[in-house]
Amino acid sequence: MPSSDKAAPRGNEKGGASDSGKREALIKSLNGDLAREFQAIIAYVVYSQVLKGAEYMNIAAELEKHAGEELQHALTIAKQVDYLGGTPTVQPEPVKSTDDNKEMLRADLNNENDTIKNYRLRVRQCEELGEYAMAELVREILIDEQDHQIALATALGIDPPKL
Repeated sequence: MPSSDKAAPRGNEKGGASDSGKREALIKSLNGDLAREFQAIIAYVVYSQVLKGAEYMNIAAELEKHAGEELQHALTIAKQVDYLGGTPTVQPEPVKSTDDNKEMLRADLNNENDTIKNYRLRVRQCEELGEYAMAELVREILIDEQDHQIALATALGIDPPKL
C-alpha cells in the first residue's frame, strides 16, 4: 500500500498553456478520485460493522482492512492534488445506505469498478504530463483496488468483472 508521505517529484518542468489545462484537468480528476476514496472509507467502516450473518463474517473483517487501505489512498491522492497546486476536496461521493448485505457488497463492487476505471485513466493523464512518479503511485493504489474488487466479487459468489 502506498505510503502517505510520498509526493511525486516534479516531472515535466517545461510545460505551457496546454500543460496548464491538462494539469487543471488532472487536479479535478484527482479530486473526484479523492471523493470516491472518502466514500469508500465511509462505506467500508459502516458496512464492516453492520453486515450480519455467519457467511459475511470473513468479508466484514476484510472490509475493515479495506477501510485502512482506502485511507492511505486518500492521503496519497490528497498529497498529489496539493503537489499539483490544487486544494484537496473535503466532500465524499454519496454512500449507499441499505440493510441488505448483498446490496452493500454490490454497491462496494460497483464503486471499486468505477475507481479502477478512473485510476487507469489517471495513469495515462499523469504520464501525458510527464508525471511518471505520480503515475507509479496511482498504479500502486490500483493494485489494492483490484484486490478489493476480487474480494467483493468472491464474497458475492461471482467472477470479478472484466473492465
